[in-house]
Amino acid sequence: MHAPRLAGAAFGLFALLSAQTPQYDLLIKGGTVIDPKNNRNALLDVAVAGGKIARVAADIPASQARRVADARGYYVTPGLIDIHAHVYAGTGDKVLAGDQSVYPDGFSFRTGVTTLVDAGTSGAVNFADFRDRVIVRAQTRVLAMLNIVGTGMGTLPESDTGGMSVENTIRVGKANPTLVVGIKTAHYTHKDWTAVERAVKAAEGLNVPVMVDFGNNHPERPIGTLFMEKLRPGDLYTHCFSGLRDEMVDGKLNAAMLQGRRRGILFDVGHGGGSFSWHVAHAAKAAGFWPDTISTDLHTGSMNAGMKDMATTMSKMLVLGMPLAQVIETSTWAAAKAIKRAELGHLTEGSEADVTVLSVDQGKFGYVDSFGARMNGNQKITAQLTVRAGRVVYDLNGISAPDWTTVPARRPRGPR
Repeated sequence: MHAPRLAGAAFGLFALLSAQTPQYDLLIKGGTVIDPKNNRNALLDVAVAGGKIARVAADIPASQARRVADARGYYVTPGLIDIHAHVYAGTGDKVLAGDQSVYPDGFSFRTGVTTLVDAGTSGAVNFADFRDRVIVRAQTRVLAMLNIVGTGMGTLPESDTGGMSVENTIRVGKANPTLVVGIKTAHYTHKDWTAVERAVKAAEGLNVPVMVDFGNNHPERPIGTLFMEKLRPGDLYTHCFSGLRDEMVDGKLNAAMLQGRRRGILFDVGHGGGSFSWHVAHAAKAAGFWPDTISTDLHTGSMNAGMKDMATTMSKMLVLGMPLAQVIETSTWAAAKAIKRAELGHLTEGSEADVTVLSVDQGKFGYVDSFGARMNGNQKITAQLTVRAGRVVYDLNGISAPDWTTVPARRPRGPR
């Protein structure tokens, strides 16, 4: 006859303990959330639990979280997606397939990037090595566009059509569907369309986009033909502000760029070490032509030159006049859609908690293009906090850390 009373007491104790136990692992509080997919641009808090976005709302009590990040004055965005990078490192090759590629974790989180897309550094022949050497070991989410040349960049000239197997590329892509998000062709020097045509065939077999680095400029291969006849809507033209392939004609943006956009071609910054010109960028601005995606073309040659990193590349577009919300969209949700990964690039409740906190600093800054020319600006985007799958992986100024005076002293471990 006393069982119900005992059960009731146990329930009451459980309720008390539940009320005292924080609901969330992390609460990013007080920032302006810019989440283009969900049409959010407002002061909101973002709560994370179990590696997922648990709640996005105003005034979530700090007491409900084990850890609180103070994002007041900052912008809270989905984790940044860099869809053109080179991270197949460690091969020992003299060019992009090794010595100029970088291991992802050393360069991603500190600039707010949670997803890197390797753009064609590997192909069907050596993708397994790239996967096992780099991708599965990285904390960064690393995806890949397979080079239509089987051995990727550097180990075989990318103009060698004998190394371009559509069948092998499709086979490897189908064997790795969670990792392969596109096909890349780059640096093709001949006057014909073989590289582009085979890349498109492989992409059709995998239902993924093609990214084209158009290589040498040839009148026999004008970009107008590329956009209107060779590529498909949804395919990507990277290095869109390079000026190396007639993107600008007589000081104005080539009309072929506008025509390509109307057809559905996507235009990617792909800054790189030699593919971003202020002259072309200003011509594009004058034409109202902003990029569809912002990316770095990260490698040792670009990161140590004018490009620097993802946040700097975004800053360049901001100081050029691109609205901040659009800069963030092209670096998150638009990039996710371009690679057909709709689970990425947003802060939807239940989605994996990849989150970036950015500051937009005011001051005097100089931005250098790929040809050594500086443009001054008064704004700079800086990554303050990066969260990957719910875990804080980078915190520039300790906004998620407790003040030292609240932490008990610990005995030093001694020399390591």
